[in-house]
Amino acid sequence: MQTFGTAVASGASWLVMKYERELEFARRIATAAGENAKSIRARGITPEAKPDASPVTIADKENERLIRAAIELEFPDDSILGEEGSCKAGSSGRRWIIDPIDGTRDFVRGNRFWCVLVAVEAADEPLAGVAHFPMLNETYWAARGTGSYLNNERLHASAITSISDCCFSPNGLSLIQARSHLPQVIELMQRSWAVRSYGGALDACLVAAGKVDLWFEPKVEVWDLCPLKLIIEEAGGAFFALDGSRRIDTGTAIGCAPGLAAQVSAAFGVPAAR
Repeated sequence: MQTFGTAVASGASWLVMKYERELEFARRIATAAGENAKSIRARGITPEAKPDASPVTIADKENERLIRAAIELEFPDDSILGEEGSCKAGSSGRRWIIDPIDGTRDFVRGNRFWCVLVAVEAADEPLAGVAHFPMLNETYWAARGTGSYLNNERLHASAITSISDCCFSPNGLSLIQARSHLPQVIELMQRSWAVRSYGGALDACLVAAGKVDLWFEPKVEVWDLCPLKLIIEEAGGAFFALDGSRRIDTGTAIGCAPGLAAQVSAAFGVPAAR
């Protein structure tokens, strides 16, 4: 595997070396977790329902244990937060955020769009993160100040500047949290050049790759968003919540081509960015 340091252009800043270890670790452990999940699924899985009615499998739980153990070994002073209950305090001021299988419904049904999300943040900003799609052989990754990549290809958000030319990927429209936003979403869908929804994390990564121009989530958690925010922003895209902030803990998320940010904000009534 090509290292982060060699993948970026020569002359990159000191941030390359600062986050190289964390990023290579995240890529390595996300890949290992992906292989672990594939192996478990091949033996057969029976999903259970969590309190919020979302599914969970033994693969989700085993992946989180695998990733947490690796973090504790390699970065013992860092905090940890995982979707399946991991919560460890640390002393470093940094926190690893884990989604051991993002898209468990896809995983259960045998669809190919599930992934493993691993990222490290400090002061509420992601520093390095990975979205690994085992069934697609694709790993999207980024570090603060150094760009976004798919495997070893540099990514750039699209240059689209009109909703009428955009590919829109809305997600979670069946959720109760989406109800109040449906009029705006439907209007944007009808104005868009195309509407395609592959799955939340993949749609976000496709914004970074310039293949989708607008992505919307009405209900998300921090473990869904930490690497995705970084991957979009480092590709030159815009990321914001419906409250106008760039935070990942508000429960909503929008990612888009930079030339669409003002139009999308106006369509959703998003306050001025803060």
